[in-house]
Amino acid sequence: MSRSPVRVATLTLSDTRSLDDDEGGKLLGDLLQRAGFAVVSHAVLREEPKLLQEAIAKIASAGSADAIVTTGGTGIAPRDRTIEALAPLFDKTLDGFGEAFRRLSWDAIGPNAILSRAAAGVVRGLVVIALPGSPKAVELAVAQLIGPVLGHAVALASGKGGHHHHRDGDKEKRG
Repeated sequence: MSRSPVRVATLTLSDTRSLDDDEGGKLLGDLLQRAGFAVVSHAVLREEPKLLQEAIAKIASAGSADAIVTTGGTGIAPRDRTIEALAPLFDKTLDGFGEAFRRLSWDAIGPNAILSRAAAGVVRGLVVIALPGSPKAVELAVAQLIGPVLGHAVALASGKGGHHHHRDGDKEKRG
C-alpha cells in the first residue's frame, strides 16, 4: 500500500507581488513538487498579520492540506510580520527548524544569516513553515530541511505515525 503524498498549501506574503509575478511562490511550488509533495493550493497575501491568520484558519478548517509553507515576511524590516502573525497560532514550535535554517544559511551567506527569522510550528495538527522570500533561501530550505523531514513531521503532528512509547515498569517495549 503506497502512502499518498503530503499535501502542502503555499502562501506568498508580499505587498508588491501578485499571482502573475510571484516568482518565489512558483519556485517554492516547483521545488516542493519535485521533492514529492502535492501542492494543493497557492495564494499571494499582503503582509497583514490578520490576513495570514485567516488563511491559516481556513486551510486548517478545510482539511485540504497537511502542511502550509509560507515565503516572505520573515526579516526584520518594519513590514516583516509573518512570525508575529504565526506565533500566537502555534500549538507547538519547532525551534530546531529555524536553528537549522540559520546554521545552513550561515554557510551560504555568512553572518547575515542571523537576520532571518525563519520558523516552523504546529497549528491545529498542521505543520506550518515560514521561509524568507529569497529564492536561494527557499531552495536551501526545501532541499536540506523540508524535503527530508516534512513527511515525518506531518505524521507526528497529525498523530498518524511516529514513535509511540509503551511503559512496562521501567522497561520500554519496542516493537
